[in-house]
Amino acid sequence: MAYQQGHWQDQGWRDTMVDPAGSDDGAYVTGWTISGLAVIGTIVAVWLLGI
Repeated sequence: MAYQQGHWQDQGWRDTMVDPAGSDDGAYVTGWTISGLAVIGTIVAVWLLGI
């Protein structure tokens, strides 16, 4: 595969999978909040129950 000089500098290419969430993207923020709370809850449960 040939190297394309300057390809990494392409400013026109965007990937929505790695773009930050917009300020009005409530589902994204809600999902991360629920996920974070679930992780913290699991850590606390393991700590308290001594599993």
